[in-house]
Amino acid sequence: MKTLKFLLVAAFLITLPLAASAQAAAAKNTDPNPAGKKVCETVSMITGVAISPLLGVGAVGAYDYFKAKTPEQKGALPWYANPLFWAPALLLVGACFLKDAGGIYIPTIIKKPLDAAEAAEHKLSGLVATAAFVPIAASIFHAPDHTSASLAAGGLAAIDLHWLYNALMVPVAMAAFFIVFLASNAINVLILLSPFSTVDAALKAIRTALLATVAGTSFVNPWIGAAWALIVILIAYLLAGWSFRLSHFGVVFIWDFFTGCKRRFKPEAPANKMFLGTKIQKVPTRTYGKLIRAEGGELVFNYRPWLVLPQRTLVLPAGNYETGRGIFYSEILRIEGDSTKTVILLPPRYLGHEEEIAHIYNLAGVRDVGIRAAWAWFKSLFTGKTTAAQATTSSV
Repeated sequence: MKTLKFLLVAAFLITLPLAASAQAAAAKNTDPNPAGKKVCETVSMITGVAISPLLGVGAVGAYDYFKAKTPEQKGALPWYANPLFWAPALLLVGACFLKDAGGIYIPTIIKKPLDAAEAAEHKLSGLVATAAFVPIAASIFHAPDHTSASLAAGGLAAIDLHWLYNALMVPVAMAAFFIVFLASNAINVLILLSPFSTVDAALKAIRTALLATVAGTSFVNPWIGAAWALIVILIAYLLAGWSFRLSHFGVVFIWDFFTGCKRRFKPEAPANKMFLGTKIQKVPTRTYGKLIRAEGGELVFNYRPWLVLPQRTLVLPAGNYETGRGIFYSEILRIEGDSTKTVILLPPRYLGHEEEIAHIYNLAGVRDVGIRAAWAWFKSLFTGKTTAAQATTSSV
């Protein structure tokens, strides 16, 4: 139902000026749908910029700057068409390209901080573009004559509705930009979390190819370009919840890793912020919230959808829980016989605090997981000692 409403609103806002333009063209026998072509180009442009904000805004600014012929025209251009913005922006994009081109030859210990800096740039430029670029780009009708002429055929020439269309188009364009940007930002998070340079290169190639298809189809035919851009927006809309959770997950992990948060952090009773590690009762993985141990003994996860909506409560399934100690991050596990299931993901700030978590939540103990557990097993082959890989009993 939500998807249907979104498509109906988008279709209405896009077809309204197209129909008016078609009437005017038929009446005057002029160039068909000039306003419609402008709308299609704008839809494609906003979608492309959302995929790569700094590259998109910089490229649009450079194009507008060189398209202007006179100093007066250049002086009337918006801020992003100023060489003081688009020239450094494109240079920074070029530096990122060189970094990615040599990615397989750059050691991970050097490349990952650069990827983190690029992710921070991507997020910052996306937020700036949402607020400062999209409203300007979406306001495509700047003079009354466009709509007045378009409505003349209907006998409504005295009514100027260009301001109404702009007022409706801007918030819709900002929403569309934001959901596509979320999906693009999720790719950045996947790149940061991936330990393999080849996977990083593949993810960036996919994003670049998607941007190229949006720009290329618009260049060949604005109508086809707009149709493809709307498909991209629709897919991003359907993935918005997943993209938002993954983006927030990445932001928290990046912040904890690069600020050494674990040295300043101390878990406190009765509640600590964590991520859900698996889907439980329709609450999706990577939902962010606070875990508490209720008076009745059950573990309760309190969360807010999209971080701001009214709080909801999820009672975790009853069972035997332990803290899992990892290399890069730790977990809270539910023990099911000889197997374990990750239920809660602990951000990197919790590294070294696994015993405290077990004490606060009255968990059964602490055990090594992931690479740490594998290393303990490998080490036991030579030392004969297996205690490091086994669960240790909590002090409670």
